[in-house]
Amino acid sequence: MSFRLKHAPIYALFAAQLTGCMVGPDYARPQASSVPAEFKELEGWKQAQPRDKGLPGKWWEIFNDPRLNALEEQVAGANQSIIQAEAQYRQAQHLVQSAQSSLLPVATLTGTFNRFRAATGQNVAVGGVRNLFGQAVNVAWEPDLWGSVRRQLEANTDNAQASAATLHGLILSSQTTLADNYFQLKVLDAQKTLLDETVAAYSKTLEITKNRYAVGVVAKADVVQAETQQETVRAQSIDLGVQRAKLEHAIAVLIGKSPAELSLAPTSLDVQAPGIPVSLPSELLERRPDIAAAERKIAAANAQIGVAKAAYYPTLNLASTNGFQSPTADTLFTMARRYWSLGPAGLALTLFDGGAKNAQYKQAVDAYDATVAAYRQTVLTGFQEVEDNLAALRILDEEKQVQDKAVAAANQALALTNNQYQAGTVSYINVMTAQAAALSNRQTAVQLQGQQLSASVLLVKALGGGWNETLLPSEDEAGGERKWTDYLILPLAE
Repeated sequence: MSFRLKHAPIYALFAAQLTGCMVGPDYARPQASSVPAEFKELEGWKQAQPRDKGLPGKWWEIFNDPRLNALEEQVAGANQSIIQAEAQYRQAQHLVQSAQSSLLPVATLTGTFNRFRAATGQNVAVGGVRNLFGQAVNVAWEPDLWGSVRRQLEANTDNAQASAATLHGLILSSQTTLADNYFQLKVLDAQKTLLDETVAAYSKTLEITKNRYAVGVVAKADVVQAETQQETVRAQSIDLGVQRAKLEHAIAVLIGKSPAELSLAPTSLDVQAPGIPVSLPSELLERRPDIAAAERKIAAANAQIGVAKAAYYPTLNLASTNGFQSPTADTLFTMARRYWSLGPAGLALTLFDGGAKNAQYKQAVDAYDATVAAYRQTVLTGFQEVEDNLAALRILDEEKQVQDKAVAAANQALALTNNQYQAGTVSYINVMTAQAAALSNRQTAVQLQGQQLSASVLLVKALGGGWNETLLPSEDEAGGERKWTDYLILPLAE
């Protein structure tokens, strides 16, 4: 059995008595920084159609890589940083519940036993040693006359929503980091394949050079140069293993495993950067969890102004006691031994505090101003990240087309130079130059493909990865569920 305190009748009863006055400013979402009608770098960039669909929740599926899909599915449930953030969100929910509890009275049950002897010379009805048994129920309540508790409840609710948005942001960040690492790993595999193929080609060239040296056509220096070139490329191929191992280890940690538990076999770079639907800049404000978290922090800071302002006003404390007192335990719970009292009731107003309350109020206003600036900066950063990656994808696409032509030309030049070398019309220096140019251009082409994939992942992240504000918990959900056992004075195991 569970229910939410917000809907509990007793909560509604007390809250209904207090709606008359709540000091402090009511929250209004501040204006974001200048929001353009379109992204500047979108012009000339081909995006996915139809535009209004946006990114799917499982955005990584647009890359059509089954192994990536399997890895991404493990992130949210196993990544330890995400598990930590989930616990922090639950902590924020319990802070909401704590603030809700402050609206209700506190009841305490006391039992007492005194054994004493009156001092000599006192006029008492019964002399000698006496016993006194007592039992009482005390109820104390501080009405929320000026809305201090309700403003604190607002602040805690807003902070819980901000914590939820931060959790979603961390999930998105972890997922995009995994995808980026995964594609970098595939790029390294492609580079190693390229270098291994180059070593094999250089081996054939070395064999030809050795044969030519054996018949006295070329000098020993040509053989040494060919061996040097081959071993240099072989060393580069081996060196890629260091980077690949680190990426594989990073992916393992992102899915909550130790590096020893994950091994990813080399695969070909058969993934192309997909078309990505881009929303309007105004819609970005609703689709990035970091922007939502920053906005919720503004609301929390606004509520804290009300808390600080309520501290200027007097506080009222009400109390009542109902109990029994008797010199013997067997007559304790009889009507003749019953007593009750209303009070003490106390009204307190601070007359002088050395300016402490003024300073606290100004601190709350300053904190609000700081959160507004942080929100606007987060919005600007969001726009920048989208523009950066739109530009990167557009420019990299143009560069890739030119680079493909350069690769074709370099391969053709190498073939012609090899034929000329075998015919004895050019020296081995010409062959080395052509081989180096061909390898360099092919490596650049592979790296460009990796940069395109990386920019695609970063664009997905900049667009919010399919998230939107409707996924934020409502005010009711931000307080979490409360079972009836939560109201007991002793914690019970789940």
